[in-house]
Amino acid sequence: MTAGGSRADLGGAVLVGASRAGAIAGLIGLVALLPWVAATDPASTVLRARYAEREATPEAVAAVRAELGLDAGPLAFLGDWLGGLLRGDLGTSWVSGRPVTAGLLDALGVSLTLMAHALGVALVLAVLLALPSLRAAVRGRPRWGVGAIGVGLTAVPEFVLALALLLVGAVGLGWFDPYGWDSPSDVVLPALALGLPAGGLLGRLLATALTGVAGEPWVAAWRVARCPAPALAGALLQRALPSVLGQLGLVVVGLLGGAVAVEQVFAVPGLGRAMLGAAIAQDLPALQGSLVLVLAAALVVGLLVALLRRALLGPAVGAGALPLPPPVVVVRRRDAVVPLLGLAVLLVILGAGLVRDPFAPDRGRLTSPSAALPFGADASGRDLLARVAHGALSTLGAAVLAVLACLLLGLVVGVCQRVGTGPTEVANAAPPVLAGLVVAAIAGPSLPGAVVAVVAVGWAPLAAHAAALVTESRAQPHVALLPVLGVGRVRGLVVHVLPAVLPPLARHAVVRLPATALALASLGFLGLGSQPPSPEWGRLLAEGSPYLERAPWTVLAPLGALVLVAVTAVAASVWQPRSR
Repeated sequence: MTAGGSRADLGGAVLVGASRAGAIAGLIGLVALLPWVAATDPASTVLRARYAEREATPEAVAAVRAELGLDAGPLAFLGDWLGGLLRGDLGTSWVSGRPVTAGLLDALGVSLTLMAHALGVALVLAVLLALPSLRAAVRGRPRWGVGAIGVGLTAVPEFVLALALLLVGAVGLGWFDPYGWDSPSDVVLPALALGLPAGGLLGRLLATALTGVAGEPWVAAWRVARCPAPALAGALLQRALPSVLGQLGLVVVGLLGGAVAVEQVFAVPGLGRAMLGAAIAQDLPALQGSLVLVLAAALVVGLLVALLRRALLGPAVGAGALPLPPPVVVVRRRDAVVPLLGLAVLLVILGAGLVRDPFAPDRGRLTSPSAALPFGADASGRDLLARVAHGALSTLGAAVLAVLACLLLGLVVGVCQRVGTGPTEVANAAPPVLAGLVVAAIAGPSLPGAVVAVVAVGWAPLAAHAAALVTESRAQPHVALLPVLGVGRVRGLVVHVLPAVLPPLARHAVVRLPATALALASLGFLGLGSQPPSPEWGRLLAEGSPYLERAPWTVLAPLGALVLVAVTAVAASVWQPRSR
């Protein structure tokens, strides 16, 4: 390697390190300065929360600002907050006036207990789903996929599954208490709601990795040498697991985000529910402390995953997993049945519901489904079929705007690979719910705010994909020769690199559209997105949840629409790659 190449590599490493450090520092700074970037005056919020009987005069607001230390300016406030953080002091609640550290640590303990059970469910399910692929790989007949069960579990988001489990396990069968955290049985339904989607995803990833490994030459050599089946199975797992461990870390961090909705559904007194309550009440110190604990948990998870990957691969290649060969592609027509059928049902719902009025409260309160009201009526007497159909336009329309913004942002960051490494890694590890909490604390809950929250983290996978495509395009011989021919860097990027990058990146963005719609619906369900009387699907679920026992159709209608979109999307994405 030449001296110039060594200096370039060193400069690139320094730039990447600076990008990561800057992203983490920026995130901590944003959390610390939430009182200064919030749209509402923090002093007015505290005045209303603590001293409701006092008039909000300029003198009273100024007194509260002095009490909170806000009159010293943002830099002094930042220094005091960081100093308290180093001492283990997460601040004082603006609502109760008490320190938040002890309560948040108790809530974190509840969430970690729930996460441990959910992770156990996820790992057991992942093993069960991947076991047929492992057995087939050992026998020399690789199979792709995990079947309809794995696809369905992956498709359903946590808050939707939580409502379904509540409806069946608590309301229908009566096997579990619907709410609370008082007995060991109370962990069952929340753990299943969190663990089943995570297990479906991990099972799919592991099964795909095992299929890719089964096609490598060394596997055939071991099989010809009559290697014992247990030894070959162990070697296959050791080769395939590192490619899944990175996703395992994201899944564990994602459990924190999913726990916000699940804890809200089952009234679990965990950190997710505490964060949501703090964001809605504008109790910024409690929200700041919650976010710090989540960030600390994410860093610990990332470190543990890195150590486990290093243990599996050894120090020589411990920095990352070896690439897996792609499976051989073959498309079968019968695999298109599920996505086409789901799309047809959605079109029928739209056709029947868009001609109805979603806001007219003249159908009778909580009227059950009938020929005139196929989906029944909600608590205000409004036609649920009309609201689900019009909500599809609201939810999917906002999702399209979010995906377009993610595509543009991902492309820009992907072109600036080294500078964007840190922000991409931070955004990729943050669930949309956490971004939604921060945006709601800053600007208040709204549909535009929910779109901003989803875009704030949704661009990261597209940026990572764009960076890989740009690297691949620049390595092509005709592009590498452009500087020799006198073509400038900008012209080479615009004329030769971007035309090769945009088509596959746009296809990736389209595939992410349903997941984006589900993320927006989850924020709406938590009260961080669309506000009444909007018929957005998450909002419909939130409005129907209090009537789950009396009128389950108020939840079943939007719940069925979300499940239909999710399963259709995942089935469509699974339709393409198949291995022989």
